[in-house]
Parts: sequence; C-alpha cells; structure tokens
Amino acid sequence: MSKPNPGTKKHRLSPRLRDRVRGSRFEFSAGGVVQDGTNLLMVKVQNLEGKQIWTFPKGHIEKGEKAEEAALREVQEETGYRCEIVKPFQRVQYFFRRDGGLTKKTVVWFLMTALEKTGTHDADEILETEWVSMDDAQKRATYKSDKQLLARLKK
Repeated sequence: MSKPNPGTKKHRLSPRLRDRVRGSRFEFSAGGVVQDGTNLLMVKVQNLEGKQIWTFPKGHIEKGEKAEEAALREVQEETGYRCEIVKPFQRVQYFFRRDGGLTKKTVVWFLMTALEKTGTHDADEILETEWVSMDDAQKRATYKSDKQLLARLKK
C-alpha cells in the first residue's frame, strides 16, 4: 500500500456535504444584462414553484458552444433583441431543487447593449419582456443573484 506524499492531505467531505454532492446535477448557463442608457431589459417567467417573477434572460450553454455565444443566442431567443457583448460581467453559482434532486447552477453573465429588435420573445418560456429603470428592476428582482447583479451594476 502506498503512502501519501508528505504535505498532502486526504480530503474528506462532511456527511452533510457528501450527501449534498452525491446525486447532484450540474447546469451551466449564460445570460445577458442588457442596457439601453439607464434602462434594463427584463423578462417575466414562471419559476419552478409556479410563481411569475421578473429576471434577466439566460439559458443553457449547448454542447460545443462558448458562454458568449450562448448568452447572445439566449438573449435573442428570449427577448427578440439582437445584442452585442460590452464586457464579461459576473459569474454566479447557486443550488436549487428540482424533481427532488439538488442542482448546482453556474451562470456566466455578460453586460450587453441591444443592437436591433429582430422578432418577439419565446412565448413558450417568456411571459413578457420589458425595458425598466434601475429602480424598477430593483423592485422587481426576486432572486438573490439578480439583486447582486443590480448592486454591482450600480457601482
């Protein structure tokens, strides 16, 4: 039996963390915080609990797709706006439960500006889209991660 190298530790997860990681799913998404002057583009969706909430457009990164490509595609699909990326903005991670299982989600956010309206929003996923002021966005945002995006944007 080989001995571990000196100075290395064998990492053991606590039972609680081990249970949290075991059976977990991982999702990777990208999205855009789209600005037009002082206004922000928000989408109204139905969350997993069936509540209607306002958030920012985002979606899954497809196989072979870069985060930037996914963010631009998802924003256009969900809002009907073709956008360009101004700069990478923030990476957030959070856990949520779906179908009795735990999911760890990582979202890469980009600050964007709208170039043109190309169509309408995806009616299967998005109930409504609206340009709102920063103050209105802060009142509408319910997700902790969205509130963090807004706080960072105000700096």
